[in-house]
Amino acid sequence: MVFEPPKRLVRALGETAPDGDDWLEKLPRAAQQAVALRELTVERVQVPGGRSSLVVLVRTADGTPAVLKLAPGRARPEAERAALAHWAGRGAVQLLEPCRTEGVLLLERLHPDVSVRSLPEAKALLEAAGTLRRLWVEPPAGFPFETVAERTGRQAEAMRARARVDPEVAPLVDVALAARAELLAAPPEHRLLHGTFRQSKVLAGERMPWLAVGPDPVVGECAFDLARLVRDRVEDLIAQPSGAATTRRRVKRLAESLDVDQERLRGWTLFRAVESGVRAGRVGRPRDAELLLEFAGWL
Repeated sequence: MVFEPPKRLVRALGETAPDGDDWLEKLPRAAQQAVALRELTVERVQVPGGRSSLVVLVRTADGTPAVLKLAPGRARPEAERAALAHWAGRGAVQLLEPCRTEGVLLLERLHPDVSVRSLPEAKALLEAAGTLRRLWVEPPAGFPFETVAERTGRQAEAMRARARVDPEVAPLVDVALAARAELLAAPPEHRLLHGTFRQSKVLAGERMPWLAVGPDPVVGECAFDLARLVRDRVEDLIAQPSGAATTRRRVKRLAESLDVDQERLRGWTLFRAVESGVRAGRVGRPRDAELLLEFAGWL
């Protein structure tokens, strides 16, 4: 079988790093080797798939449905492996094997086309939040994960650089960076976080109704993890005349349902929305940048 990467993956890798082409060139051979090593039967490549990995639906030698995932080093697949091993299936997809090949994960098969986004919005938020709560555990001793301070520090440098060449985003960047500094001064807890949690990262399963996939794990406070969920379906929020009020109600509802400080959630939601908006503008996605920065302005 020819393992052709989906267009979404090719486009996303082109945005994030110039060395994406090198990994993509090696990907078909790497996928073939991973399949042969594990004696897998390939069903299909998942399309449109993710923005940082190739996902292949397979069956193991005994016929068990599974997912083979291949990701470049900058997507931190080994951190994902470590987080999934620590969660051991509690709220997240299960690993089906220990480390055999760097950058290759064999995972439990969920229903790849059924996420909580298929539910009505209120129900989707409820189910997603319940899934996220199960992931917030103590990190393992000597954890191999970035901290929130480290990750957002790199992001802050990129935001400052962008603000110097794009004065229009500078005011929001200044507000977001001030919020980050205040939030990092006294974090209330340190938990293992999903890192990139949103509705599309919660898929239907057999073992449990909903399970999280695709973490980019980080250690820090829970409000940081919840912040990305606040802006889910941002296009719908922007299209609503009451979008700003709906967003503020969502912050309040999610904070209360997961026992997170509302102001800390608002602050991290602001920072993460501005960071994503600035990054979208930098890589040539002006419409996404406009939506995200308008959303951030409501906070």
